[in-house]
Amino acid sequence: MESGRKVSEQSAHDLDTYFETGGHFYRLWKLAKDIEVHFVLPPGFPEYLQYERKATSYRIFSVLLVSGLFQTEDYTRSILAANDGTNLAELVANRMERKAVLERAIAPHTWVVLDETVLRRTVGGPEIMREQLTYLLEVSERVNTMLQIVPMSAGYHAGLGGSFTILGFEDEPDLAYTESAGEGLLIERPARIRDKLVRWDLLRGYALPVPESRVLIKTVMESL
Repeated sequence: MESGRKVSEQSAHDLDTYFETGGHFYRLWKLAKDIEVHFVLPPGFPEYLQYERKATSYRIFSVLLVSGLFQTEDYTRSILAANDGTNLAELVANRMERKAVLERAIAPHTWVVLDETVLRRTVGGPEIMREQLTYLLEVSERVNTMLQIVPMSAGYHAGLGGSFTILGFEDEPDLAYTESAGEGLLIERPARIRDKLVRWDLLRGYALPVPESRVLIKTVMESL
């Protein structure tokens, strides 16, 4: 109980009521929960989220998994449960809440490029994967969103070095974020941002046009 990790939310409220502590035990419980959730996030990611919420454009490339902003709840749950499972319900809920950035009154411009292997990697089973691919098709129909697939037939391309996101802003310089083996990196140096932009242009050169990308997604769905 002293550590704050063996007290439920209701118990924290009960202790505050009994000892008349004005929310002290609840604040300790909330702090402990926040620390646990923060601990399982990749370093650099909490800082990235602050920028993600105010970005006006997103350039997202994923080479291994569907990017978090475009994951279904079951797809997310399958990934997080396999990695750790700590605070699973809260982490899933937090990821789903992130999607609100794409539903603002003035929707940001979003370009999403996925390697074909992302589509063909069955996460959580065929049903969960079909649901995820269906959601990607829905995403591709949004006015401000362009979704493209780099086919495996492209062979080696500039994106195979790893997934990354470039954020654009109205009156601020671009930022980039990348992850590898559970480590996150927020990139702010102009020279390194330029490198990501070049890499983005190069890999998009291998991507299928939007209509053909939709056909490929449907083809993979039918094979599940």
